[in-house]
Amino acid sequence: MTYAYLFKYIIIGDTGVGKSCLLLQFTDKRFQPVHDLTIGVEFGARMVNIDGKQIKLQIWDTAGQESFRSITRSYYRGAAGALLVYDITRRETFNHLTSWLEDARQHSSSNMVIMLIGNKSDLESRRDVKREEGEAFAREHGLIFMETSAKTACNVEEAFINTAKEIYRKIQQGLFDVHNEGLNPGSSH
Repeated sequence: MTYAYLFKYIIIGDTGVGKSCLLLQFTDKRFQPVHDLTIGVEFGARMVNIDGKQIKLQIWDTAGQESFRSITRSYYRGAAGALLVYDITRRETFNHLTSWLEDARQHSSSNMVIMLIGNKSDLESRRDVKREEGEAFAREHGLIFMETSAKTACNVEEAFINTAKEIYRKIQQGLFDVHNEGLNPGSSH
């Protein structure tokens, strides 16, 4: 199947926040309650349509453990989008966002679109991080923000697609050099 662009995404965040579940929900429309720890990096892909153009999303799901941090860093290269995920029921995953963000900004293109995701919104009764806090963090750091539930699929589609829309908008504005950022189908990424 042909596509106009290929966007590479990387999913980052602490271990156990639901990164692999978000990927699975988006690519396979299913939720797997018991998921093995991601070792290194897993991969998924899906076509989306933005503005009448077929766009292939190539999504790299990374391990959250500190010991894999150096492997994760090498996957930022050529990434047009990043989903930075925390778990709304675990305050420490929110507290670690700054360090993930520094990592992302240091190792990626300055135009990379970063979507901040507060996952597990279905667990409202166990919420430990207010929605407003997520919104404030995103505002402060120039990120897009959404709360999602990989379990109920709430906002999962939107999170991936809104990130693609924003990347596409940047391409239209000439902020991305499609030939160098790994966005064009003919590139080697």
